[in-house]
Amino acid sequence: MATIGQIWPFERRRCLKAHGIIILLFLDPCLQCVNGYLSSPHVGQEPPYSRDAQPVITSPVVPAPSSASPTDSDSYASKCPSGGQCNRLPAECINCSYHHNCSYGKPASFSCKAKRGVHCTVESGKQQTNFSLSITCQFCWQLDLSQYRCSNSTSCMTVACPRKRYNATCQVLDHVHCLGKRVFQKRLYCNWTGGYKWSTALALSITLGGFGADRFYLGQWREGLGKLFSFGGLGIWTLIDVLLIGAGYVGPADGSLYI
Repeated sequence: MATIGQIWPFERRRCLKAHGIIILLFLDPCLQCVNGYLSSPHVGQEPPYSRDAQPVITSPVVPAPSSASPTDSDSYASKCPSGGQCNRLPAECINCSYHHNCSYGKPASFSCKAKRGVHCTVESGKQQTNFSLSITCQFCWQLDLSQYRCSNSTSCMTVACPRKRYNATCQVLDHVHCLGKRVFQKRLYCNWTGGYKWSTALALSITLGGFGADRFYLGQWREGLGKLFSFGGLGIWTLIDVLLIGAGYVGPADGSLYI
């Protein structure tokens, strides 16, 4: 019994020693992490200050001065005749105080002033800057088709039922004066042409329609091959095409108008 009692405290001390070593090994990395975190400058500590250190002041970024844009006088000076009558100057050469309380379609007078660098005269021949301009009271989009030019579309079908329209950008001619914006949008009928002649298409349909010459001329090669290999649909297809081309129902494949 004495031997067993002597062995037990020895084993107990060895076991405690082993457990202590394990605990120390576990606590060592934890203490290093805590020490590193507390020693970092972002936890309640300010960076060391030195008397010799000078504060750094960041100046705001100043954008480089842009080059001066050219004046508008150079753009309109070449279009404005010098010494002519003021009421005949293009709209780009004058500034007018237009108002919209006039009666539509009736003449109305507006006060205008020639732009800087533009010299004009009144009916008496006297040079003057301020003058009165008499025009018809109507907006620019209400003008006659001959008084403005519009962009033409080459992607819409002109031979269609009902006729198709496209969005065009229109601009008033220089010598025409009107109310509102001089550049406006307008929906117009497709009216462009690809150079195909109606008379040529009709002549080919009458003479060589059985071989599909009319369809080939109009760019419809699939229908042309069909007429060629069927001998004009035994004459029936040829007769129908003569009537359709004569009535203008069948047109060029690109959707343009005849000339």
